[in-house]
Amino acid sequence: MFGDIYTSKAAFRGMISKISDSVVCITEEDMDLDLFESRYPIPDGVTYNSYVILDDKVAVLDTADECVTDAWLADLKTVLNGRSVDYLVIHHMEPDHAANIATLADMYPDMKLVGNDMIFRMVTQFFGIDYSDRSIVMEEGGVLELGKHSLRFVMAPLVHWPEVMMSYEQSDRLLFTADGFGRFGPADPSYDWCKGARRYFFNIVGKFGKQVMKLLDKVSDLEISAICPLHGPILKEDLGHYVSLYRTWASYTPEDKGVFIAYTSVYGNTRKAAMRLAELLDDRGINVKISDLSRTDLSYALEDAFRYDRLAVATTTYEGGVFPEMEFFLMELKSKKYQNRKVAMIDNGTWAPNACNLMKKYFEGMTDITILEPVISIRSAMNDGDRKSLEDLAAELAKD
Repeated sequence: MFGDIYTSKAAFRGMISKISDSVVCITEEDMDLDLFESRYPIPDGVTYNSYVILDDKVAVLDTADECVTDAWLADLKTVLNGRSVDYLVIHHMEPDHAANIATLADMYPDMKLVGNDMIFRMVTQFFGIDYSDRSIVMEEGGVLELGKHSLRFVMAPLVHWPEVMMSYEQSDRLLFTADGFGRFGPADPSYDWCKGARRYFFNIVGKFGKQVMKLLDKVSDLEISAICPLHGPILKEDLGHYVSLYRTWASYTPEDKGVFIAYTSVYGNTRKAAMRLAELLDDRGINVKISDLSRTDLSYALEDAFRYDRLAVATTTYEGGVFPEMEFFLMELKSKKYQNRKVAMIDNGTWAPNACNLMKKYFEGMTDITILEPVISIRSAMNDGDRKSLEDLAAELAKD
């Protein structure tokens, strides 16, 4: 009925795609937003997905961000083709998916809202409206019958908000995963999924790895033909690959062997030490990624820190402390539960190098972190002794 229909709307592009005979995805692609959650750069844009099940009863699964309201409503009208909406299923209350709840409720006064207790508390908080007389409250295992199709609900607290739930459509074997398996980037299916999903996971969801693992265990017995997230593409092939990656990320297990070198440098001397370490590792055949934290957005640095099994940090002692961009990086690593890694440390200071002592305290507050020797402290610029120490440190990083 629909195929793939593209509708251009300024910086937005809408796509209506058929998942099965009765299930349709409405995707609004936003290429205009510069920072996701006012924090994470998205140079390749982001998508907002909602879903429609057309059965004896019609269910809309989630809405869309306020910035794409007009486009989303127009595409929804096309999908409905004159039909009314019986149910609005709310999996997640974050406004990029829930901004149009009140709008849809006004358009369809007989429509029921489906959620859990916490979702309905948040609906009242966001919209100032009590929908209790129109609400269907779901708990773990609750089922919504639509005709030939039904939705069974799976509670997924802290993946990544506390109210989140997911649903499993039992006829077509579809798992609707809210922000789980979401991705930065455009709707283009050729866009590298990992490129957008890894950074999305570790910055948005990764702090809640324990909860993600519980969720994956909950759904492990389901027969799933497609994973339907609220951001990014619908996943239909090689689902085991995506689930395996999610288990790796959620368990804080390194994805790749290699060293991520994160550095800050005021006048270039610390940079020279970081670059020399990278050369020594490369000479040993070690995979190396290096970033200047003053010129790399933190979200990319966090992604690389979690991707590799070893980390090297090099920074300047600044006003008696750690250079601010490096300290912020360490704070975020701790917040996101960085663990199970080997770490090398280098600092630099002209009169009182102290950054390594302070960085060590951050790492001591993390789980299963091994600090490698030697810990190197440079006085202003590298000398022959520092160069020898870098060779020794490279040898330690290259072990195993």
